[in-house]
Amino acid sequence: MPKREVVNRSQLVVPRWGVLLLLCVSGFGALSCARHGRLRQVTAGYGRNATRSSLAVCMLVAVSQALDRAAPGCATGGSFKPDKVQAASSTQGLDKAKKKLHQLERSRRKKQSKWNQRLKALLGASISKKTNIYGDYIFLFVLTFEMQKVIWKSKTIVSRHQKVLRRYSFGYNFTRSVNLLPIDNQTLMYIAGNHIVLLDLQTQSQRYLRSSGGGGIGFITAHPTKQYFAVGEKGKKPNLIIYDYPSLRPYRILRGGTEEAYVFGDFSNAGTLLASVGSSPDYMLTIWDWKQEKIVLRSKAFSQDVYRVSFSTYNEEQLITSGSGHIRFWKMALTFTGLKLQGALGRFGRTAVTDIVGYVELPDGKVISGSEWGNLLLWEGDLIKAELCRAGQKPCHNGPVSQLVVEETELVTIGKDGFIRLWDLKLIEAADSVDDTGLLEVKPMKELEVGKNVSLSFMAKAYDNREPVWYAQDTSGKIWKLDLSFQNTTQEAVCLYTFHSGRIEAMSVSPMTYLMATTALDRTVRLYDFISDRQVGEMKFTQGGTALTWAPTVVNPEGSIIAVGFEDGVVRILEVCDPRGLSVLAAYIKTENEGINLIQAFKPHTAAVTALAYEQHGHVLATGSEDKTVFFFDVEDEYEPIGFIYVPGPVQALQWSPPSQVKSTLLILCENGFALQVPAPCPEEQDTSSTYQIKNLPTQYFRFSSIKSRIKLEEEIALREKKKQEEEKAKLERIKQQLEMGMEIKEKSGEKPKEEPLPPLYMPEEPSPILCGFYSSPGKFWLSLGGYDSGFLYHCEFSNGHQDDPENRKDEPFEVIPIEDTDDNPIHQISFSTSRQLMFCGMQNGALRVYPLQDKDVSVNTLKEYWSLNVHDNDHGQIRGICPSFDDRFLITCGEDGNIFTFNMLSSEDVHKELKARIPSLRSGLKNVKRTEDIKNPDAYNIEQVKQKEEYERIMKEAEEKKTKKRQELLALRKEFLFLLQKNQELPKHMQLQREEYQMDPRIFEELTRQTAQRIQLVQKELAWEHEKSLVGLQKLQNQFRDSLEFDTVVVHAIQSKHEISTYRLLALPEKCYQDKQMGEKAEEEIVTETTHPRIVEEEAAETLETLEVQKPTTSYIESKYEQIKRSIERSNEVKAKIMKRKAEWDELYKSKPSDDYEDPKDAEEIKAAQENMGFYRLKTATNYRVPEHKHMNVEKKTMQLTSLEVLIHERKADMNKEIMSLRDLKVSTIEEIKCLVRDLESAQAALDLSERLPLPPIPQLHPDEFPEKRFECDSDILLKFKGEQEAKAKLQEHLEGSSSSSRAFGHEFLRAPSKEEAAGAYPLKTASSQGTGQQKLFEIEKSEPTEMELEMLKREKIKNLYLQETLIKKIHALVISFDAELCILRHKKLKLDVQMKSADLRHITWYEELLILKHLEKHENFLQGRVHTLTTEQEATQSELNNYLAQLEDRKREIAKLQACERSLYATFQMSLGENNEFASFLTEVLEKKTKGMEKKEAGREAGEEEENEEKDEESTLGTDEEKSGPENEVFDDSVCPKNCDEALFRNTIQLRQKLLDIKEALAEEKKVAANLRKKYNALAKKAKEVETSLETAEKELETFLWEKQQRMNELYVAVPLKLHQVEYLVDGEMPSDLSQALVFSNQTLEYLQKRIPELRDEKRMQREIYKRAQKHYKQLVQDKKEMEIKIQELEMKCNDLMVKKFGQLVDFEAVQTHSGSIRMEELQLQIMEKEYRHSQELRKWEERILALRQQLMKLTKENTTKLQQLNQFCLEKQQFETKMASLKNDLGIEFQATRTTDVKEKAKLKSRLKRLTCDTALLREEIHFLRRKDGCLFLQPSPPQD
Repeated sequence: MPKREVVNRSQLVVPRWGVLLLLCVSGFGALSCARHGRLRQVTAGYGRNATRSSLAVCMLVAVSQALDRAAPGCATGGSFKPDKVQAASSTQGLDKAKKKLHQLERSRRKKQSKWNQRLKALLGASISKKTNIYGDYIFLFVLTFEMQKVIWKSKTIVSRHQKVLRRYSFGYNFTRSVNLLPIDNQTLMYIAGNHIVLLDLQTQSQRYLRSSGGGGIGFITAHPTKQYFAVGEKGKKPNLIIYDYPSLRPYRILRGGTEEAYVFGDFSNAGTLLASVGSSPDYMLTIWDWKQEKIVLRSKAFSQDVYRVSFSTYNEEQLITSGSGHIRFWKMALTFTGLKLQGALGRFGRTAVTDIVGYVELPDGKVISGSEWGNLLLWEGDLIKAELCRAGQKPCHNGPVSQLVVEETELVTIGKDGFIRLWDLKLIEAADSVDDTGLLEVKPMKELEVGKNVSLSFMAKAYDNREPVWYAQDTSGKIWKLDLSFQNTTQEAVCLYTFHSGRIEAMSVSPMTYLMATTALDRTVRLYDFISDRQVGEMKFTQGGTALTWAPTVVNPEGSIIAVGFEDGVVRILEVCDPRGLSVLAAYIKTENEGINLIQAFKPHTAAVTALAYEQHGHVLATGSEDKTVFFFDVEDEYEPIGFIYVPGPVQALQWSPPSQVKSTLLILCENGFALQVPAPCPEEQDTSSTYQIKNLPTQYFRFSSIKSRIKLEEEIALREKKKQEEEKAKLERIKQQLEMGMEIKEKSGEKPKEEPLPPLYMPEEPSPILCGFYSSPGKFWLSLGGYDSGFLYHCEFSNGHQDDPENRKDEPFEVIPIEDTDDNPIHQISFSTSRQLMFCGMQNGALRVYPLQDKDVSVNTLKEYWSLNVHDNDHGQIRGICPSFDDRFLITCGEDGNIFTFNMLSSEDVHKELKARIPSLRSGLKNVKRTEDIKNPDAYNIEQVKQKEEYERIMKEAEEKKTKKRQELLALRKEFLFLLQKNQELPKHMQLQREEYQMDPRIFEELTRQTAQRIQLVQKELAWEHEKSLVGLQKLQNQFRDSLEFDTVVVHAIQSKHEISTYRLLALPEKCYQDKQMGEKAEEEIVTETTHPRIVEEEAAETLETLEVQKPTTSYIESKYEQIKRSIERSNEVKAKIMKRKAEWDELYKSKPSDDYEDPKDAEEIKAAQENMGFYRLKTATNYRVPEHKHMNVEKKTMQLTSLEVLIHERKADMNKEIMSLRDLKVSTIEEIKCLVRDLESAQAALDLSERLPLPPIPQLHPDEFPEKRFECDSDILLKFKGEQEAKAKLQEHLEGSSSSSRAFGHEFLRAPSKEEAAGAYPLKTASSQGTGQQKLFEIEKSEPTEMELEMLKREKIKNLYLQETLIKKIHALVISFDAELCILRHKKLKLDVQMKSADLRHITWYEELLILKHLEKHENFLQGRVHTLTTEQEATQSELNNYLAQLEDRKREIAKLQACERSLYATFQMSLGENNEFASFLTEVLEKKTKGMEKKEAGREAGEEEENEEKDEESTLGTDEEKSGPENEVFDDSVCPKNCDEALFRNTIQLRQKLLDIKEALAEEKKVAANLRKKYNALAKKAKEVETSLETAEKELETFLWEKQQRMNELYVAVPLKLHQVEYLVDGEMPSDLSQALVFSNQTLEYLQKRIPELRDEKRMQREIYKRAQKHYKQLVQDKKEMEIKIQELEMKCNDLMVKKFGQLVDFEAVQTHSGSIRMEELQLQIMEKEYRHSQELRKWEERILALRQQLMKLTKENTTKLQQLNQFCLEKQQFETKMASLKNDLGIEFQATRTTDVKEKAKLKSRLKRLTCDTALLREEIHFLRRKDGCLFLQPSPPQD
């Protein structure tokens, strides 16, 4: 059971002396709440000093709450009122109360000084300054002593051992537009009646805070820090209390803000100010400095209802209020008289005036508000700047906009249509109207539909685990939890709680257990367990509920039957059962309502059902309605109607007489003041053949006549008499005193004062409504009335006299009991405890009163004292129901404010007992009961209307029978007339009557014919539009439903068996499906063609090249040159091919060399296959599951998948339909064949005797559903049948028209000639005579005896016919059996297809749900994939560039290494040329290195930072040191002159080597520079690549996370997998568990494969171990062989190098030597130039020939045109315009050829320029060749790859 807490408001911060007082007071008893009358008078004087009065009220509340535990009811805020109620003839109780109050006041004044002295002595001298304050608290202490007797008395009155404690609140007031306040992450606060409920969302427990003043609560709002919250109350001069949270202690009390009630309040953003607005009549806007309890500013907000007030978010000196038809903008302005509130009323201008509920201020100072029609109004100042709508001028919301919120850069709007939309805030701030309409179309950024039939009124923001969540109030009866993040992880809207959405209409409690049922106009019936505080069932209907009662135990011993009445007049009998039993019931009865099941539904009334009551013995159920009827039902297994009676007014209540009364009677209370009493009707005595109305039921009437005016008059007379007696008594006392004092008695002279006239008697024009009532004794009852007669309980009695007209009655009650404070607050509900010791009264203001009864009866004395509790809302919370539990332990109330409260009334012994509600189990035999048909049509006939309709139909049937009888008589007369006509024809012609003589007057029939024709034309004209409309409608219907239908449902029946097979009803697939399928096929074809396309292109290119080669014009010279070049190229190519072949072999060999981490591809493939098929099935719900790339699904793929499935389903169904249609055709042909065989059989049986004839086999017939297309074929018979059906439904007036039409029809038949059938019937004698003669002749023939031959022939014929008969019958049977067999085979095939189609449908549903999810997530997925693709492309491009730079760096390193090798070889050559002990070695070395030192230093400095060139720097440094060492010896020398005794050849050789060394140094410096630049670029690009890789990893992780979330969303879908019981192998303890959520679904093949793999894997494991051992041995041998081969390779390399040095003196590149040839490239270019020149010359020759031909043609045309012009000039001079045109043509004739010439010139110029370029290239090549020849030596360096 959830934990319930009661707020202990005694936890207040009070001084030490306050604590002492509390301790003292708590020891003496209990004190009533602040609502007590005397206590209010005491505390009224504290209004002068705010601080003192606040402390006083807080102290008073603390005292009352601290003592609640001592007094019954005080824990729930009740007030005990003793000695307050007296009889109408006595006022002594009131006088006593007044006297006691005066005594208390006097005692307070006398004892105040004494208590001050005592407290001064006790607490110290400093307390004397606060004597008055302490005196007030001391008075509370003294008042405790005075109230002690009252409280003790109250304990004895309200059950000596009982307490009334609030338990739980089940309802929610949705009439408040703002009633939801998240006070922290776990607590929701809302107003429920006179209380504030604090609901813990985790534990579902509730805490309560009641209204301190008892008048109700107007609003609640929280401080920005959530440390405080404000509660604005209702009542006279209500308070505005600031509470501390979570202690719930009053922190500040604000007074004087409004007169009647607070409606809204708001804290400023800083929390220093509080704004509140009041209700009528003052509508006061008040600004509070709430911590100082002072009013800062106040002003009247408006003259109509104000809904909301709020501070500006950006300026606390500005406020906004809105309400009915207005919005107002306020400023705190400093005027010369001080600070004032100035309000500017918003002007709507051309926009319609609207109520404004929601608004919000924008950051730029504008305000945007909602409207009733759903658009948004943008306010700038006090004017509307623009009205915002959606595209197409659709409103922003389809209904009022209830709230607007600004969230960062977005505007959130909440509408009554259930949508939440997000708008771009910047776009709205810049909005402006563009036309006269003032409308501006804006597109919402995002939107959320919370649900169907949702009406949002308010939304509040909270935080759950630091994530923002929103709690929304839905006026349809729900509270939602929303996630408005609109991300891929956004959760769906969650419905937290459901309640009745309006007032509770009726409530009842189970007579057996702790269950209650409620109903309301929200069309639901709800079932609650008020022990465990939960809703256990709900059932929804088509109309709202208005009445409800729980059947007593005499009707249903299980206590599971509920009768509910609805606003459409329907009564439904419901059964309450355990929801766990409904799972068994679901297989038999489809139900979607947990805990409630519909048993029976009937409609006895035409208006709302207002009352239901079961008779004391449970035999009769009575129902009352607003249609002024009371219906009685016989209560059995099914409720059977007995009858109904009419009553004078709408039924207010029904009550059967209690079991104490012998005779069972029903008390009927009507709203218009009537009360009736009727006995229980006996079902056997009622005649319900024609009507259910009970006309002979004895009825007693009582029409209430008002006596309140007379009671008031008697009270006034008694008061005046008492006043006179007191005056006389005072006069006698005064005279007596004067006599005792010896004074003279002086009587005052003068006239006595005139008495005021007594008020006249008043009778209300309209009778006061009866609100409730109950039986007191047989024939007597109590009534509570509203209107003028409220304030009393009236004891009434039915008179024995009978009066025919109840409207003329005037009955008065014989006893009256006045009820305190009920003149304007009447009693609406009265209920009694089961023991009848307590009477519960529900008041109009939502208060609950408890009256203790003496002797279980209502009397004046028992109603003197009562206990009162304000439970429901004071303004809109009228109590609609009060029900005690069956054991009087609990009390439940419900009200019009939608709240349901439960209370404990446990005795002290039973407080700690564990209680549990018992839900009735499912009744036996329910499985065999068919599902109850509900009445869903609100306009359905009621029981009486159905009976009247049946009676009307019976009468109409009798009338039709009479008509039929008359028609038969007319037919007999017609036949007689025809017989007379026949007789007339038999007479001689001169005696025959002519046809004209039968007519009395031919003009009559002519006039009838003419009128009929006119009527037909008129009807045709009148129905022309309807006829055309019907035709158009028929065409539309056919287009919509018939034309789109490819196959209708055709049912083919078997001939003998009952088997049948039906086609699938198929709609034609849209063309889009076929297009998508064709596009998919085309895409596949394109993929195939793309693979073959490059090959085709290559072949075509080769063909074109061949043709070009064939077409090339060549000369013998060019051919010979080509031959030479080809031979040289072939030689070099052969050498190169050998080298390349050798390189390729080496490359293949090195490629085949495995790396250290090499894996055998075969092994890798086997491992991959094992991973895929090893049987490890990772669940898609696992957190580490990753969707394989080939299984990625998007919208396009899923759409194609769905389309292909739909097409496949359609094709399979269409194929099956074709087979079934073929079977139908087979049946038609079979029937035709059977008909032919039957005819043959009949002809064969005609020659057989009757005894020899076998029965004819029946001819099969086609069923109507086998040819459904014939339903749309209409002929005259069908139309006539339809016409007859329509005429049968006509009214009684058509009977008269039918008689006249029959007379006209008779006239027509009278004149017309007889038909062939009638003529055949007119000659019966003649036909009979002819037939007689024929039969006589046959008889004579048959009389002759046959011969032997004839007998033999007859015998053979007989045998033949018998054989033919048997054969034909067998053939017919064979045809039937064959057809039935075909049908059974096809039926079996279709059943298999049905299973497949059902599986396909389930798969289609799953795929479609997946498609919806994919569409929802498509945008974000495309974004992430696009981002990954972009980063991948960028990474590939970056990696490509890196590889390129790396390759270039490697090339540069190789070039540097080559140059360094050349440098070393050059130094070696130099050293060799010097020889040993050369005296000029230093000088020649200095000559060699003279010009390289500076460059070396620069090079060393340039490469100082390069890590790769460390070795080079070391070598250069060593060379530098050698130079430095040799430098000082010969600092100055001349390298141009060879020294003496020096070898001249050696000196020249040194000069040449120096030149070569210089070239090498320059090339080396350039290569190092290029390498450094490449290294810088490579490093920068590598850094960028690393960043891209990091971004790519992040994006891939995001995409992977998103795909996992998408997969989780897909996993949430339910996938239906049909299984049979033998397929389930998931057993727990040998039984199949009820929950299969932990089971996996495998195919049999997969499962068998997995089982087989177990031994296979063991064998494979053993084999792999053996293979591993062998591989280890082989590996060791290979390692040893590798070492030996490496040693051998090193030896061979050393040998090769030695041989090369011996032969060439150095290491050379043999490949360069072998591949060296002449300048083949130059020769090729020269040949190409010659070839192109030759080809161009040939083309020029062709163009010149063509130009010459065209010129000749031009000359010829010119001559022809000249001759034609001369002829034209001769024929007509008028056509000079043609001469001009021809002259122009003559001048323009050469343009085309000139253009062609220009083209040739341009082409020739291009060729010349190209030739020049080739010449330049040739020159450059020659220079290069010359430069290479100029160098000495024959070294061929290894070629380097060309640089970019």
